[in-house]
Amino acid sequence: MHYTELEALAMPILIGGLVLFMGFIVWDLAKQSKAGRFGTLILFFALGLGVAGFIIKSVVVALIN
Repeated sequence: MHYTELEALAMPILIGGLVLFMGFIVWDLAKQSKAGRFGTLILFFALGLGVAGFIIKSVVVALIN
């Protein structure tokens, strides 16, 4: 297996794991700060915007190539 093939396979898996870990961190932060339902929703909405931006960037790059 060549380095570029390994990178193309590992990148989505590792970034997915990072997103899940960040979701856990946000959930724990909301729980410890007693943010309530609305505060937790806002925190996850902000995280979701970052994830959506990453996905949109990947789609746009794929469309350009």
